[in-house]
Amino acid sequence: MTEGTVAPGANITHKLSAEGADLLTLAGVNDANLIELSRLCGVKVALRGDTLSIVGAPEFVDRGVEIGERMIELARQRVPLTPDDVLRLGDAESRGDDGDGQGGGGFGGRIALPGVRKVVQAKTAGQAEYLKKMADNDIVIGIGPAGTGKTYLAVAAAVDALTRKRVRRIVLARPAVEAGENLGFLPGDMQAKIDPYLRPLYDALDEMMPLERMQKFLETRVIEVAPLAFMRGRTLGDAFVIVDEAQNATAMQMKMLLTRLGVNSRMVITGDKTQVDLPNKEESGLMQVERILKGIDGIEFHYFQEADVVRHRLVRDIIRAYDAD
Repeated sequence: MTEGTVAPGANITHKLSAEGADLLTLAGVNDANLIELSRLCGVKVALRGDTLSIVGAPEFVDRGVEIGERMIELARQRVPLTPDDVLRLGDAESRGDDGDGQGGGGFGGRIALPGVRKVVQAKTAGQAEYLKKMADNDIVIGIGPAGTGKTYLAVAAAVDALTRKRVRRIVLARPAVEAGENLGFLPGDMQAKIDPYLRPLYDALDEMMPLERMQKFLETRVIEVAPLAFMRGRTLGDAFVIVDEAQNATAMQMKMLLTRLGVNSRMVITGDKTQVDLPNKEESGLMQVERILKGIDGIEFHYFQEADVVRHRLVRDIIRAYDAD
């Protein structure tokens, strides 16, 4: 039925085949994905067998069909799908993003981690572009707000490179910026003092590989997690190096870090320019490299946007509110 044959105000029904899709993934827990699709597009949605029906005004159904087709393709690939993912698909459809060119079913950029039987999938076009830049360049600097997957995707790329024997080790570093306390006054030995600063990196690793393997790699220093200051004087060869929270690295620390890069190594630097915890007198090294390193072949900058936030949908609204303040 074409729009021209529909009486004004009349509803139409469009049926999509979900054959081959994982129906639980498609519908979500308690049909949460279908409810979100209905809310997002202003249509009625029903899943009966392997048929997804979308009912509503023609202009609303058209949008529902676009998003529904992407949902079905993701469910066929067994990619996890949540209501927030449905919302992001709606954002991408509004912007006219075509995804990965595979029927609009995703954004490309998939990393399979066999040890945990996990597939890390780009959830936005920006994330897919970030993964591609990490594959194509020796140094990538990812800048953007919290919740955009800057560190998570970098760790996934590092574990993938290690698994494929493209590098021999992973080095993860973070500036240990004191949040109102001095390290010397915190209880415990040095490792106990710095662990709280490095915990987000351990958490990301924990999702990427079995616990026993991660512990073995940490013990044998195949994977090293350390404060940024511990990198001084070293040459990081045959390694995948990730520097997280780089907005809190000083200009001197950033120069020191960049000049550690050895043969057959890659480096990913991530940071959020809105969350600098350095004293006012110190210039953020992230801000400096943004000014002086652009245009160098092999170094690529990637800027995440508000639409790339993949945490709870309220995180996006919070970021928007702070930007508007």
